[in-house]
Amino acid sequence: MNSDNRARLGVAAIIYSMVNAVVFGVGLIMVLVTPALAQHSFFWVPSVIVSSFVLSAPLSWHIAPQMMLRFVRARQIH
Repeated sequence: MNSDNRARLGVAAIIYSMVNAVVFGVGLIMVLVTPALAQHSFFWVPSVIVSSFVLSAPLSWHIAPQMMLRFVRARQIH
């Protein structure tokens, strides 16, 4: 693993919890607002929890380079 991927992994790990919170919140609101899903919330809420953990990892990995752009540009100038 080169230093760029190590830095990307570090940034992705830092933003993982924030991305997870947003994905969970959006999923939970969708479940609670939709009457058909709210009736079976005993199934859908745990599904949202598990899916938010799973979906947050690739989302964080794709967001990390955008978060690092400022520092990448500064390194290229010097």
